[in-house]
Amino acid sequence: MNELAETALKSAFNLRPDLHVETEGEFAGWRTWSHDNFETNSGPFYHRMDENGRIACAFRVGKKHLNGSGNVHGGCFMTFADYCLFALAGPLLQGPGVTVGFSCEFLDAAREGELIECDGEVTRAGGSLIFLRGTLRAGTRMLFTFSGTIKRVKRKAQAGA
Repeated sequence: MNELAETALKSAFNLRPDLHVETEGEFAGWRTWSHDNFETNSGPFYHRMDENGRIACAFRVGKKHLNGSGNVHGGCFMTFADYCLFALAGPLLQGPGVTVGFSCEFLDAAREGELIECDGEVTRAGGSLIFLRGTLRAGTRMLFTFSGTIKRVKRKAQAGA
């Protein structure tokens, strides 16, 4: 990636006014969004951009992420994967979007205390749709694969504005 493209990508990644940068602990320097109550209460989930412009996402499994068997609840993996879709698409999304398609496969279980990381990619970005895929891992162990589609949406003008 050339320097101009990398600068534009990083600028787009940092434009969101609801972006919070963690200042303490294991995820110091990582980012999260403050506007999504469901993700905030389900996570916390984090993302960051490396020096090559790749987006990484992660969270540490806590007791609240577990099902009755002591493994990460499948809904937690799905919620985190949806979070990852938007983190991965962030530099291209440039505005609001909604998930319009999501598919996943559960490969292995994760337990309390494990670090769950996501790597993924945009496979295609058109005028209104962005297609993505990713993998969740604990270390080298693959846990979950997913693909999804985000639709860009236009902000509606507020009445009286």
